Parts: sequence; C-alpha cells; structure tokens
Amino acid sequence: MPVEVTWWGHATCTIEDSNTRVLTDPLFARRLAHLRRRRGALPSPDAHRADVVLVSHLHADHLHLASLARLAPGTRLLVPRGAPRAVPGLRRLGGLRVTEVVPGDKIAVGGLVVRAVPARHDGRRLPVGPHRSPALGYVVEGEARTYFAGDTGLFDSMAAEVGPVDLALLPVGGWGPHLGEEHLDAGRAARALAGLAPRSAVPVHYGTYWPIGMDAVRPHEFHAPGDEFVRLAAEAAPGVAVHKLGHGEGVRLEVAR
Repeated sequence: MPVEVTWWGHATCTIEDSNTRVLTDPLFARRLAHLRRRRGALPSPDAHRADVVLVSHLHADHLHLASLARLAPGTRLLVPRGAPRAVPGLRRLGGLRVTEVVPGDKIAVGGLVVRAVPARHDGRRLPVGPHRSPALGYVVEGEARTYFAGDTGLFDSMAAEVGPVDLALLPVGGWGPHLGEEHLDAGRAARALAGLAPRSAVPVHYGTYWPIGMDAVRPHEFHAPGDEFVRLAAEAAPGVAVHKLGHGEGVRLEVAR
C-alpha cells in the first residue's frame, strides 16, 4: 500500500498511511506575530482533516491554538507532557482528545502506532521559565515508518533513538536568517539524513513564513534551504531519494518491506 505525504508549508504535513490520516504541527495562519506567510496559499479545509495530530513542541509556530481550533471534534491530539499546563488555551479547545506524551511512549491510532522520540530543542512556550515540556519528534509506523523531526538540532544518538525509518521529514531552515544549534539547517539536515539512512526524505520548515521585509532583503536565506538540502543530501546520503515539494504538493511512495 502506498504512503502519501503532503507538505502544506512550514512544519505542517499530512501523512496518509494504513487508511489513517496524520497531521503534523498545524499552522493555518496568514500572520503569526511578526511573521507573514510569504509562499503558498493557505491550506484548504481538507488539510484540517486528521485522525491524529502531532504537536512537536510548544513554540507558537508549532502549537498554534487558532489552527488547532479548526480541527473536528473528536480529533486525537498528541502533545508534549505538560503542554496543557504551559498553554492554558489548550484546555479550552473543547472536543479534542488530548494525550500528553514523552519520548518512548507509543500510541495506537487506527492502523498506526505513533512513537514519540527525543528532539534537541527548547521545549518551553516562551524563552523564559523552567523547562517542563520536552521537545519531541515522532515516528509513525504503519505500512511505512515515517519520521517527523519537528524542530531539532543534530545530536549523536538521533539515529539510535529514531530507529530504522523509510521516510524522513526533516526541517532544513526556519523563519529568520540565523539558526542556532537547536535547529537543522540544510547542512546539518544532510548529516542527519546520512545517519538515519531512510529510503526517502522530504525537506520542510523553510520558505513559508518570514519577517516583514526580510524576504526582499535576504531572499537567498528564505528560498535557498530546500535546494541546498537537495544538493548536500546527494553528497552525504546518495542512496536516499529526496523529494522537494512545493506548498500544497504531495508525493506517493511505494514501500517494500
């Protein structure tokens, strides 16, 4: 059975596997604070449909309350442990079935098992206060094993923590011109790809949101990460098929076990 992935922009993807629909870090906004959506139309209402939604960490461009409010009542929502306490608005989203998870947890949804894995990233809602919620990645296991990295830096145990995967959805950029060590840029993502060694990869988290005016001042920093990842991945992991998608585009992958 094929597995389909659609990239809606930023870290928002739909994974369809084993007749189950997974949505990652939904962000359906034209504007978020000082950021504007600069590429790709807003996702259609079809993007709001999911059997389970995965939230990787509490930053507002990944846990976006207004976008979560568009989900249908009864939708399963996996969030890092402590998220409802740190983000009280989560508790006001009536009808969503919220489950708090930490690395190592496994949740069965439809024909899938979703496993939470570690990420190297600041898990706080705001850049102050105690660390009470972990940043996470997720491995979606069905016909395929799909790794959604969320936001993460490169860390030594990544491949061991994630395990064997068929497809990796890796962040390769951000929403500003400077990325710290707790993010993957195109080069670090290519190194991660070499360690993970999946069959296929899709670059995400670049070229969607950008501060006002910055896409005109430094356009190469906004557009380049996807192409740069394709180039560097071909050098670091030549056996991996990289699918660079446009906003709203998808890819269907046949998985042979």
